[in-house]
Amino acid sequence: MPVSAGPSLLVEEDDDRVVWRLNRPEVRNAIDRELVAALHGACAAVEERPKVVLIAGEGGTFAAGADIAQLRDRGRDDALRGINSTLFDRVHRLPMPTIALLDGYALGGGAELAYACDFRLGTPRVRIGNPETGLGILAAAGAAWRLAELVGEPLAKEILLAGRVLTAAEAHAVRLLNEVVEPDELAAAGHRLADRITAQAPLATRLMKAVFHAPRSAHPFVDDLAQAVLFETEDKRERMTAFLERRDRKGRTR
Repeated sequence: MPVSAGPSLLVEEDDDRVVWRLNRPEVRNAIDRELVAALHGACAAVEERPKVVLIAGEGGTFAAGADIAQLRDRGRDDALRGINSTLFDRVHRLPMPTIALLDGYALGGGAELAYACDFRLGTPRVRIGNPETGLGILAAAGAAWRLAELVGEPLAKEILLAGRVLTAAEAHAVRLLNEVVEPDELAAAGHRLADRITAQAPLATRLMKAVFHAPRSAHPFVDDLAQAVLFETEDKRERMTAFLERRDRKGRTR
């Protein structure tokens, strides 16, 4: 059963994964300060005990953006504190892969939270984009640089500068969504992907994610260093031994 991490966030724990459910359906899961604080707490728990994270929204919407009522009253100092950008960067840096399960609107800050995840699955109802400039501000919590890495500069500029909102089919065509499934299949699709991830060696997965996101200047040293750590693990020896034994058995039965 879900365990509340605060009224705005429900957390479901399992041995190898955790599900975070944004729980403000009355405002389409708009991201306010309370939800930001709850998500920081959830991040801290996963940093202490790494596991795959699935993020979903209650009520048929992922997150329709930041809470506009709060956003309207924020000033210069609030912007410089990076309230949302700091959180989404923390989500991006979590040790194990993260999976966003999108349904309905993923706009503004909701889209930026999704961009910070390693994978995004969605339903045909998904609408994803960044309409911030229409509100007199900009997408300052990751979209301004992360989106171009995900979909390329021309499309990112349409979304960020011209307010284009992508449908699920459009987002899937550019691989912003890894998969599109019907709403009643979304959770199962997320867990299938989590099953594939957790079937891999946990430390190898953690280090692969860290190496993937390392700056270009760190390669190839960081690759060799991570590999050196993994070469000394018992998990590597056991998995390779099992692979060789399976291959030998197949060879003998031919």
